[in-house]
Formats: sequence, C-alpha cells, structure tokens
Amino acid sequence: QVQLVESGGGSVQAGGSLRLSCLASGYTISRRPMGWFRQAPGKEREGVAGRARFGATYYAESVKGRFTISADNAENSLYLQMNSLKPEDTAMYYCATTPYDSLSYSDLIQPSQYDSWGQGTQVTVSS
Repeated sequence: QVQLVESGGGSVQAGGSLRLSCLASGYTISRRPMGWFRQAPGKEREGVAGRARFGATYYAESVKGRFTISADNAENSLYLQMNSLKPEDTAMYYCATTPYDSLSYSDLIQPSQYDSWGQGTQVTVSS
C-alpha cells in the first residue's frame, strides 16, 4: 500500500527558506513519477514541481528559480527546497505519486494525473 508522509512545513518571513520532505512507503520512488502540489484556502490545488522516474524535473512558472525538487532513493524520500519565499506561497503542501509512467513534462504538475497523496504540511509566509 502506497503511503506518503510530508514534513518540514512551518512559518517563515518573506525571503526565508524551508525544506519539505516526503517519506514514501509501499513502493520504490525511483519507479514512479512524483510531485509537489499546494492548495491555499478557497483555491484549487495546483502543481508546484514534478519529477519523472529518471530524474527530469518540471516547475510551475511561479516557483521557477526559487524551488528545487529532488529525491534520495536510499531514503525513499522526495524533497522540496523552497527559497526566497513569498506570502503568496502560503498553502498546504502535498506530495503525490502516480502509476502513469509516460507523463509529459507539463503533466508532471497536473493534480489529475496523480492517485496517491500525503496528508499535507502547512507553509505560512508572512510579509
């Protein structure tokens, strides 16, 4: 059974950094695409960053150059390094995985392509 557990969220001031972690179990992360998503109150869930099986990555324009997605196969974990945080980055952040192996780059950050989700970790950025 696939399980995903996020951690690392918190409250920071604008310009600060956070590193989110997602510990996966029930499968090997190198065999599935994974992604980070976020949802702010009253808004739809949106893709932030995605990582294909073999390491290719794709970012939403709003976070490009500030966020970095990475993985540690030995730890079976996915990470999201977030730098230069802005108040508009405030949201619940989720990691997810999908069994669909042949996603296009843009599909890596499409929530509809993913079927397994973590419970989320809150990120709050104050101005």
